[in-house]
Amino acid sequence: MSLGLMAGCATPSATHPTEIRVITSGGFSAAYDQLVPLYEQATGYKVITSRGASLGNAPDSIPSRFARGEQFDVVILADSGLEQLITQGKVQKGSRVDLARSMIGMSVRKGTPKPDISTVEALKQTLLDAKSIAYSASASGTYLSNELFPRLGVAEQIKGKATRILSERVGAVVLRGDADIGFQQVSELLPFKELEFVGPLPDEVQQRVFFSAGVATGARNPDAATHLIRFLAAPAAAPIVRSTGMEPAVAR
Repeated sequence: MSLGLMAGCATPSATHPTEIRVITSGGFSAAYDQLVPLYEQATGYKVITSRGASLGNAPDSIPSRFARGEQFDVVILADSGLEQLITQGKVQKGSRVDLARSMIGMSVRKGTPKPDISTVEALKQTLLDAKSIAYSASASGTYLSNELFPRLGVAEQIKGKATRILSERVGAVVLRGDADIGFQQVSELLPFKELEFVGPLPDEVQQRVFFSAGVATGARNPDAATHLIRFLAAPAAAPIVRSTGMEPAVAR
Protein backbone atom coordinates (compact mmCIF):
# COMPACT_ATOMS: atom_id res chain seq x y z
CA MET A 1 0.00 0.00 0.00
CA SER A 2 2.76 2.43 0.92
CA LEU A 3 4.55 1.89 -2.39
CA GLY A 4 1.31 2.45 -4.30
CA LEU A 5 0.68 5.66 -2.42
CA MET A 6 4.18 6.88 -3.25
CA ALA A 7 3.75 6.38 -6.98
CA GLY A 8 4.58 9.58 -8.81
CA CYS A 9 5.91 11.29 -5.66
CA ALA A 10 9.65 11.83 -5.77
CA THR A 11 11.13 11.76 -2.27
CA PRO A 12 12.54 15.12 -1.11
CA SER A 13 16.27 15.58 -0.75
CA ALA A 14 17.73 14.03 2.42
CA THR A 15 20.11 16.99 2.75
CA HIS A 16 17.25 18.94 4.35
CA PRO A 17 15.80 18.24 7.83
CA THR A 18 14.27 14.76 7.92
CA GLU A 19 11.51 15.69 10.35
CA ILE A 20 8.21 17.20 9.23
CA ARG A 21 6.22 19.05 11.88
CA VAL A 22 2.47 18.85 11.38
CA ILE A 23 -0.42 20.47 13.26
CA THR A 24 -3.78 18.86 12.46
CA SER A 25 -7.33 19.27 13.65
CA GLY A 26 -9.49 16.29 14.55
CA GLY A 27 -11.58 16.09 11.40
CA PHE A 28 -8.89 14.48 9.26
CA SER A 29 -7.12 12.67 12.13
CA ALA A 30 -8.58 9.20 11.61
CA ALA A 31 -7.28 9.05 8.02
CA TYR A 32 -4.08 10.89 8.91
CA ASP A 33 -3.22 8.38 11.64
CA GLN A 34 -3.38 5.55 9.11
CA LEU A 35 -1.58 7.33 6.28
CA VAL A 36 1.36 8.89 8.13
CA PRO A 37 2.97 5.57 9.17
CA LEU A 38 2.85 4.51 5.52
CA TYR A 39 4.54 7.76 4.52
CA GLU A 40 7.26 7.37 7.16
CA GLN A 41 7.88 3.77 6.07
CA ALA A 42 8.16 4.72 2.42
CA THR A 43 10.32 7.83 2.81
CA GLY A 44 12.32 7.50 6.02
CA TYR A 45 10.97 10.86 7.15
CA LYS A 46 9.80 11.31 10.73
CA VAL A 47 6.48 13.14 11.09
CA ILE A 48 6.05 15.00 14.38
CA THR A 49 2.34 15.58 15.03
CA SER A 50 0.56 18.15 17.16
CA ARG A 51 -3.23 18.46 17.40
CA GLY A 52 -5.74 21.23 17.97
CA ALA A 53 -9.14 22.52 16.96
CA SER A 54 -9.55 24.28 13.59
CA LEU A 55 -11.24 27.30 15.16
CA GLY A 56 -11.74 28.91 18.55
CA ASN A 57 -9.53 30.34 21.26
CA ALA A 58 -8.81 27.23 23.34
CA PRO A 59 -5.13 27.24 24.37
CA ASP A 60 -4.38 24.25 22.15
CA SER A 61 -6.45 25.34 19.14
CA ILE A 62 -4.55 25.82 15.90
CA PRO A 63 -5.20 29.61 15.76
CA SER A 64 -3.97 29.99 19.36
CA ARG A 65 -0.81 28.00 18.70
CA PHE A 66 0.05 30.07 15.65
CA ALA A 67 -0.70 33.24 17.61
CA ARG A 68 1.90 32.13 20.19
CA GLY A 69 4.45 31.76 17.42
CA GLU A 70 4.67 27.97 17.38
CA GLN A 71 6.39 26.70 14.25
CA PHE A 72 5.12 23.96 11.95
CA ASP A 73 5.76 22.75 8.41
CA VAL A 74 2.25 21.51 7.52
CA VAL A 75 -1.13 22.56 8.84
CA ILE A 76 -4.33 20.54 8.29
CA LEU A 77 -7.70 21.97 9.32
CA ALA A 78 -11.15 23.05 8.15
CA ASP A 79 -10.90 25.15 5.01
CA SER A 80 -12.26 28.31 6.63
CA GLY A 81 -9.57 28.15 9.29
CA LEU A 82 -6.86 27.56 6.71
CA GLU A 83 -8.00 30.56 4.68
CA GLN A 84 -7.77 32.72 7.81
CA LEU A 85 -4.18 31.57 8.38
CA ILE A 86 -3.33 32.31 4.73
CA THR A 87 -4.82 35.80 5.07
CA GLN A 88 -2.75 36.36 8.22
CA GLY A 89 0.41 35.30 6.39
CA LYS A 90 0.95 32.23 8.58
CA VAL A 91 0.40 29.74 5.75
CA GLN A 92 1.91 30.16 2.29
CA LYS A 93 -0.46 31.56 -0.29
CA GLY A 94 -1.12 29.07 -3.08
CA SER A 95 -0.18 26.04 -0.97
CA ARG A 96 -3.72 24.96 -0.08
CA VAL A 97 -4.70 21.41 -1.07
CA ASP A 98 -8.14 20.00 -0.25
CA LEU A 99 -7.84 16.54 1.29
CA ALA A 100 -11.37 15.42 2.13
CA ARG A 101 -14.89 16.59 2.81
CA SER A 102 -16.62 15.83 6.09
CA MET A 103 -20.17 15.87 7.41
CA ILE A 104 -21.56 16.43 10.90
CA GLY A 105 -23.12 13.48 12.70
CA MET A 106 -24.52 12.47 16.07
CA SER A 107 -23.72 9.68 18.53
CA VAL A 108 -25.23 8.33 21.76
CA ARG A 109 -24.13 5.72 24.29
CA LYS A 110 -24.85 2.15 23.34
CA GLY A 111 -27.82 0.73 25.20
CA THR A 112 -29.67 4.05 25.29
CA PRO A 113 -32.61 4.89 23.02
CA LYS A 114 -31.49 5.85 19.51
CA PRO A 115 -33.01 9.26 18.71
CA ASP A 116 -34.44 10.05 15.32
CA ILE A 117 -32.58 12.70 13.31
CA SER A 118 -33.62 11.46 9.86
CA THR A 119 -35.61 14.61 9.09
CA VAL A 120 -35.25 18.25 10.08
CA GLU A 121 -38.36 18.08 12.26
CA ALA A 122 -37.13 14.90 13.95
CA LEU A 123 -33.75 16.52 14.62
CA LYS A 124 -35.46 19.52 16.17
CA GLN A 125 -37.54 17.30 18.46
CA THR A 126 -34.49 15.29 19.46
CA LEU A 127 -32.69 18.48 20.49
CA LEU A 128 -35.68 19.60 22.54
CA ASP A 129 -36.10 16.19 24.20
CA ALA A 130 -32.42 15.64 25.07
CA LYS A 131 -31.43 16.26 28.68
CA SER A 132 -27.89 17.25 27.74
CA ILE A 133 -26.13 18.01 24.45
CA ALA A 134 -22.42 18.19 23.62
CA TYR A 135 -20.99 19.76 20.49
CA SER A 136 -17.56 20.67 19.22
CA ALA A 137 -15.94 24.03 19.85
CA SER A 138 -14.42 23.88 16.36
CA ALA A 139 -15.88 24.24 12.85
CA SER A 140 -18.87 21.92 13.26
CA GLY A 141 -19.85 23.39 16.60
CA THR A 142 -19.57 26.93 15.31
CA TYR A 143 -22.03 26.04 12.57
CA LEU A 144 -24.42 24.39 15.03
CA SER A 145 -24.47 27.22 17.56
CA ASN A 146 -24.35 30.17 15.16
CA GLU A 147 -26.51 28.86 12.31
CA LEU A 148 -28.35 25.58 12.81
CA PHE A 149 -29.78 25.94 16.32
CA PRO A 150 -31.15 29.44 15.56
CA ARG A 151 -32.46 28.24 12.19
CA LEU A 152 -34.36 25.42 13.91
CA GLY A 153 -35.71 27.88 16.47
CA VAL A 154 -34.30 25.95 19.44
CA ALA A 155 -31.32 28.09 20.45
CA GLU A 156 -32.99 29.60 23.50
CA GLN A 157 -34.69 26.38 24.61
CA ILE A 158 -31.47 24.34 24.64
CA LYS A 159 -29.11 27.06 25.88
CA GLY A 160 -28.94 25.64 29.41
CA LYS A 161 -28.26 22.06 28.36
CA ALA A 162 -26.00 22.42 25.30
CA THR A 163 -22.24 22.61 25.96
CA ARG A 164 -19.35 23.53 23.66
CA ILE A 165 -16.55 21.03 24.28
CA LEU A 166 -13.05 22.51 24.41
CA SER A 167 -9.85 20.51 23.88
CA GLU A 168 -11.58 17.12 23.92
CA ARG A 169 -13.45 14.83 21.56
CA VAL A 170 -17.22 15.04 21.91
CA GLY A 171 -17.38 11.24 21.83
CA ALA A 172 -15.39 11.05 25.06
CA VAL A 173 -17.89 13.35 26.78
CA VAL A 174 -20.85 11.23 25.65
CA LEU A 175 -19.04 8.00 26.53
CA ARG A 176 -18.55 8.95 30.17
CA GLY A 177 -22.16 10.07 30.48
CA ASP A 178 -21.66 13.83 30.65
CA ALA A 179 -24.00 14.32 27.67
CA ASP A 180 -26.89 12.30 26.27
CA ILE A 181 -26.19 13.17 22.62
CA GLY A 182 -23.08 14.51 20.91
CA PHE A 183 -22.46 16.24 17.59
CA GLN A 184 -19.14 16.41 15.75
CA GLN A 185 -17.59 15.59 12.40
CA VAL A 186 -18.53 12.02 11.46
CA SER A 187 -14.85 11.11 11.14
CA GLU A 188 -14.30 12.13 14.77
CA LEU A 189 -17.29 10.17 16.11
CA LEU A 190 -16.76 6.86 14.29
CA PRO A 191 -13.54 5.92 16.17
CA PHE A 192 -15.60 5.65 19.37
CA LYS A 193 -16.70 2.05 18.88
CA GLU A 194 -18.33 2.01 22.33
CA LEU A 195 -20.85 4.59 21.12
CA GLU A 196 -23.83 4.18 18.81
CA PHE A 197 -23.40 6.34 15.72
CA VAL A 198 -26.91 7.59 14.97
CA GLY A 199 -26.13 9.10 11.58
CA PRO A 200 -25.39 12.37 9.80
CA LEU A 201 -27.56 15.46 9.97
CA PRO A 202 -30.35 15.62 7.37
CA ASP A 203 -29.19 16.82 3.97
CA GLU A 204 -31.25 20.01 4.19
CA VAL A 205 -29.29 21.25 7.22
CA GLN A 206 -26.01 19.41 6.71
CA GLN A 207 -22.74 21.31 6.55
CA ARG A 208 -20.09 19.74 4.34
CA VAL A 209 -16.65 21.07 5.22
CA PHE A 210 -13.41 20.53 3.35
CA PHE A 211 -10.39 19.68 5.45
CA SER A 212 -7.41 21.14 3.70
CA ALA A 213 -3.65 21.28 4.10
CA GLY A 214 -1.14 24.06 3.55
CA VAL A 215 2.57 24.75 3.96
CA ALA A 216 3.26 26.95 6.95
CA THR A 217 5.20 30.16 6.46
CA GLY A 218 8.70 29.55 7.78
CA ALA A 219 8.60 25.79 7.15
CA ARG A 220 12.08 24.36 7.63
CA ASN A 221 11.67 22.07 4.63
CA PRO A 222 8.86 23.32 2.37
CA ASP A 223 9.65 20.67 -0.27
CA ALA A 224 9.07 17.87 2.26
CA ALA A 225 5.93 19.62 3.50
CA THR A 226 4.56 19.80 -0.04
CA HIS A 227 5.53 16.18 -0.62
CA LEU A 228 3.63 14.98 2.47
CA ILE A 229 0.54 16.97 1.47
CA ARG A 230 0.64 15.46 -2.02
CA PHE A 231 0.84 12.02 -0.45
CA LEU A 232 -2.20 12.63 1.77
CA ALA A 233 -4.19 13.91 -1.21
CA ALA A 234 -3.18 11.14 -3.62
CA PRO A 235 -5.91 9.06 -5.31
CA ALA A 236 -4.36 5.94 -3.77
CA ALA A 237 -5.12 7.34 -0.31
CA ALA A 238 -8.83 7.65 -1.10
CA PRO A 239 -9.89 4.20 0.21
CA ILE A 240 -8.38 4.96 3.62
CA VAL A 241 -9.95 8.41 3.70
CA ARG A 242 -13.33 6.99 2.71
CA SER A 243 -13.14 4.29 5.40
CA THR A 244 -13.02 6.99 8.09
CA GLY A 245 -16.36 8.50 7.05
CA MET A 246 -15.01 11.28 4.82
CA GLU A 247 -15.34 11.91 1.10
CA PRO A 248 -11.91 12.13 -0.57
CA ALA A 249 -11.38 15.41 -2.36
CA VAL A 250 -10.09 13.53 -5.39
CA ALA A 251 -13.60 12.04 -5.76
CA ARG A 252 -15.03 15.44 -6.73
